[in-house]
Amino acid sequence: MSTERIWSYAPESGHQEGHELTGYSVEASDGTIGHVDRQADDTPLRHLIVDTGAWVFGRSLLIPAGLVTVIAEENRVITVRCTRAEAKAAPRFGTDRETLDPEYLSAVGGYYASLPHDSDAPG
Repeated sequence: MSTERIWSYAPESGHQEGHELTGYSVEASDGTIGHVDRQADDTPLRHLIVDTGAWVFGRSLLIPAGLVTVIAEENRVITVRCTRAEAKAAPRFGTDRETLDPEYLSAVGGYYASLPHDSDAPG
């Protein structure tokens, strides 16, 4: 996936403009990552901030919108195109200041865009 496309929801994901995703559970191909703490849809680099809870010691992750494969309204679950280990290995998210840092966002986009395509398949 190109780094430009990594920041936009895929048309087939079910994303609806203006729809609030806060609180939705986020599922990787091999299990739960956490829940959406907040979303950034008012920027060209659209993304979700995911609270991982105890799984990664209370750490949050920045997940680009292009990783979202399905938004299931009925059970409030978002499925993303990566594994739990791939999400955990992403560039570390510390504070909201990083969402304005072009170098950090470039690193995140490059990391997720380079993931192997076999993580597309449900595991």
